[in-house]
Parts: sequence; structure tokens; C-alpha cells
Amino acid sequence: MKPKINILITDLDNTLFDWFQIWHQSFTAMLGEIGRISGIPTEVLKTEIKTVHETHGTSEYAFLIEELPSLRVKHPGEDLKVLYEPAILAFRAARKAELRLYPSVHETLETIQKCGALIIGYTESLEFYSTYRIRKLDLDGLLDIVYFPPDHDLPDTHERIRLYPSDVYKLTRTKTCRTPKGETKPNPTLLSRIVQDAGGSKDMAAYVGDNLMKDIAMAQRAGIKDVWAEYGVAHHRKEYELLRRVTHWKPESVQTERNLSEDDVKPTYVLDDFSGLLTLFEFTQFKPVEAADATVSRTL
Repeated sequence: MKPKINILITDLDNTLFDWFQIWHQSFTAMLGEIGRISGIPTEVLKTEIKTVHETHGTSEYAFLIEELPSLRVKHPGEDLKVLYEPAILAFRAARKAELRLYPSVHETLETIQKCGALIIGYTESLEFYSTYRIRKLDLDGLLDIVYFPPDHDLPDTHERIRLYPSDVYKLTRTKTCRTPKGETKPNPTLLSRIVQDAGGSKDMAAYVGDNLMKDIAMAQRAGIKDVWAEYGVAHHRKEYELLRRVTHWKPESVQTERNLSEDDVKPTYVLDDFSGLLTLFEFTQFKPVEAADATVSRTL
């Protein structure tokens, strides 16, 4: 008999969509335009970009161009957003072209939702960038809850930086929760707390993610059924070296990920397509274990 599951916790990046492909194509397009306009060698730009990413704790920093030292020196007192608008537009065009869910993800989540199971997203990507993708990919409301880190500090006021009122950038149907600032995966205690806060039971929960170290090992240590989204593994692609070159991740994390294999972490379940979840488990109506203590229920 298939295990019964009433809570599905899913990673977002490289599990529901190809985050790396989106990042690589948009970043490469932007970097090429910055180099073309400025004439500054790409390797110099990459070194400066890595420093900015490390400062803000993200490889998706939206205000990157304004903070690159070489550009500030080259254009003292000028508005870098205006001068390098072609780079910004190239980034946006590439992102739009690549932003899509993996095949079967939307349909599978709809099926699980119709069964009454609770669907929770858990990502390390910061709130603003995660919210943008959730809205554009029509996941708002398909995910019952999403956990993400709070945003980095903004270099200016919301009113000047963002084109629309703040409500436009928020999710309207998915409940949002913030993980503690500075907390990163793998964190089995935090994963256990996500189940507890929902009023669920770990033996009725499953966690799916693409990263053996951050996702699978974490779920196993938390005592939650682990499912490896093998189709989303990106770090073996040759293009991944660019991300390693400019990432905000610590060097030891990069090296650990480079060397990790199934011999180090053995997943309990493996997916070659997201729809395989429906074959592995019987999804059932979510009912809080202790209704009085539950913070979330299917009726919210």
C-alpha cells in the first residue's frame, strides 16, 4: 500500500521550475550588455559581482549595477540605471523567456490540492524574488503556505525603486511565513517546526527537493519522508561554473555540493518527473493533529 500523506512540503527552485536556467540566461544576458557598454573586462566584473552578492546574501540582487565599483568609477555622478538600461532590459527579456514550470508540476499540485492535502513551499530564495516567481507561475493559491527568508535591505525607498504599490508585490491567496534571518538549509529543526506550526504530523508529511545535502539529508534528519527531484539537479552542468564564480554561497558549501553524490546521501524516493508523487503516495484530506494548537488548516 502507498503511504498516506496529508502535507506536502516542496522546495521551489529547481524542483517546481528550472531556477538555474532562468538565472543563467538572464544573468548572462545582463553581464554581456554591461561588458559591451562599459568596456570593462568580464573577469573584473565577475569579481565585483561576487562581492556584492556576498554582501547582500543573494545571487539575485536587483540593484547590482548601481553597486559595482568599476561602473561607479567610470561614471561618477551619473545614473547607472539609465546608462545601463539595455542590460536591465536584456535581463528581463531573458527571464521572461525562461520562466516556466517543469512539465506536470501545475497539474500535479492541482490534483494534490483536490485531495485536500496541505501544500507548503519552503525556499532559501529571498521574499521579493520568490514572490515574483510564485505570482508569474500561477502558484499563488496553489501553494497553501510558503516559507522564505526576509528580503535584504533596500538601497533606497520602496516608493522610488518599485514601480507599483507594495500590495502588487504580495501574494493574495498563499499564506506567507518568513524563516529566521540568516537561517539556511539544511535545517531539520526548522523543517520540523514547519510541520508543527501547520498542526500536522511528521509521519503524514513528505518533503520533495532537488538538492541531496540541503533537501534530502535535511528531511531524513527531521524524520520526514524524503523525495529527491533528480530531474532538477543542476550543479553538474558546465554552465554552473558561472554561478559558482559569482555566488554568495560560502566556498565550503560550493565544494561540498560539487562532491556530493548518492553514495553520500541515499534518497528514499526518487523522481524523474514531478507527477511521480502521485504514484508514490496516496494524498488525503489534511486534518490538524491538535486543532486547538494548529495555526493553519485547509479551511483558511
